[in-house]
Amino acid sequence: MSSVLISDLGEHHGVRFLLARDEPTHPELPGNKWRKLKYNLREADRLGLNTLLTFGGAYSNHLAALAAAGRLLGRPTIGFVRGDELAHRPLNPTLARARADGMALHFLDRETYRRKHEPDVLAELLHETGPAYVLPEGGSNVLALPGCAELAQELLTRLDFDVLAVACGTGGTLAGLLTGLAGQRQALGLAALKGADFLRADINQLTQQATGRTYLNWELRTDYHGGGYAKLGPALRQFIVNFRQQHGILLDPIYTGKLLWGLFDLAAKGHFRRGSTIVAVHTGGLQAWAGFGGEPV
Repeated sequence: MSSVLISDLGEHHGVRFLLARDEPTHPELPGNKWRKLKYNLREADRLGLNTLLTFGGAYSNHLAALAAAGRLLGRPTIGFVRGDELAHRPLNPTLARARADGMALHFLDRETYRRKHEPDVLAELLHETGPAYVLPEGGSNVLALPGCAELAQELLTRLDFDVLAVACGTGGTLAGLLTGLAGQRQALGLAALKGADFLRADINQLTQQATGRTYLNWELRTDYHGGGYAKLGPALRQFIVNFRQQHGILLDPIYTGKLLWGLFDLAAKGHFRRGSTIVAVHTGGLQAWAGFGGEPV
């Protein structure tokens, strides 16, 4: 039985919108975060590494999800957070929840954080923490793709659609969806951070590593970041409020809110063929509202 709920959002400017709701699958491990972790956890077990180590910003859904996974599975977790520790005191709700879930938090200055995947820097961090299975920022690596591919494959069997759309942070979810689509239909990513043109190369690199090929059936829009990562302006907030009132579904403020905001705007501008069907993926991330003063009303 499918774990993905499909909500019909109706027609906007001649385009039908469906929402693939991956966020209710687990209240603490929603959507794409669990999909990205699935095969990485199997690899950690194969390598005999019980501790899970990763990286993220102060409001990272990935940090929160990995900490929750560690608590649920009884595995130690370590999170390296971008920025000075004093700047994050007191801990924001995301980091406080991660620590409550047992994650050992370490803070890296921004220069070291930028170099975190360099072998010598990573070796020094592991010398400090002890052996651990390392997950990249956002959980986006080759092993993250198969779990996301399974979602695309399921949607292909259940729905007739023209475009599959998702918000992008590190690009791993879109890369996984592309491998699942295997050249069928179109895919569209909307970047949630400013200056995200680099994601095109990252996504192509991930699919090349995973499948030996890159894909042409996708595009990335970088003009709906709303001011930058974790920026929530009044227009976007009001859109999320209106969306909830109309459809009874809460969008998150960092990713899926921007996704639907951008998709409806693109439809209004005639970007999509009239009569086409767009499936947008709700990837979760609702825990982020705690850092914005709570859910909007």
